[in-house]
Amino acid sequence: MTSISAHPSSRPPPLRLGVVEDDAASRDTLVTMIGQQPDLALALLATSRAEALELLPTTPLDVLLVDLGLPDGSGLDVIRAARVQWPDCSILVSTIFGDEDHVLRSIEAGAMGYLLKDVSAAELAEEIRNLHAGGSPISPMVARKILARAAASLAPAGSPPATLSAREQEVLRYVSKGFTTEETARSMGISRTTVLTFVRRIYAKLQVNTRAEAIHAAYKQGLLAD
Repeated sequence: MTSISAHPSSRPPPLRLGVVEDDAASRDTLVTMIGQQPDLALALLATSRAEALELLPTTPLDVLLVDLGLPDGSGLDVIRAARVQWPDCSILVSTIFGDEDHVLRSIEAGAMGYLLKDVSAAELAEEIRNLHAGGSPISPMVARKILARAAASLAPAGSPPATLSAREQEVLRYVSKGFTTEETARSMGISRTTVLTFVRRIYAKLQVNTRAEAIHAAYKQGLLAD
C-alpha cells in the first residue's frame, strides 16, 4: 500500500482586501491590480457608503481601501465602522483629497495610511503589503502638509523628548520625507524587515501608532527640527 503524506502549504493565505470606490475607472484599476497579485484577494467591493456599511459586518478583512468622496456620504463613516467591526483590519485611504482637514479626520477615524490616487498600481500593491506588515504609507505631498501644520502649531514640549538611536533617527528622517519602506531600505542598505523593526521602535518611543502621528510628535519634540 502506498502511503501519501499531506504537507500543508507554507504559503500564507492571500490578504483579504476590501475596496470602497465609486469611480468606475479607479475601481476597475484596483480590481485588476488585486487580481494580478497572488498574495491579494478581493473580498469586498462597494461603490457607496451604504453598500459598504451593509457588507462590512459579514466580510472579514485584512486591508480596506476607502475613497473619502462617496456619492451618498463620507468614507470616514466606513472607516469608523470598519475599525469597530474588524479591529485588526488595516485601513488605507485612497483619494484625490490631499488637504490637512481630510488627512487628519481620516487618521482620527482610524486610517493607518493615506495615499493620493496618483500612485501606480504596482506601487499601491506594495503599499498594501507594507500597511499590513505594520507600515503607514503616506503620499509625500500629504506628509509635507502634515509637517507644515505640525510646525505651525509647535508648542514648548511638556516632557523630555524621546531618545532615538542614530539609525532610528535616520529612518525617521526618511519617513518624514514620505519614503516607502522599500525606498528607505534601499537608501540605508538594510532589509525592509529591519526598517519595519526600526519603525515599530520609533512608534513605541514616541507613543504613537501611525506615520502621521510619528511625524507630528517628532516635530513637537524637536527631533526633526533640521
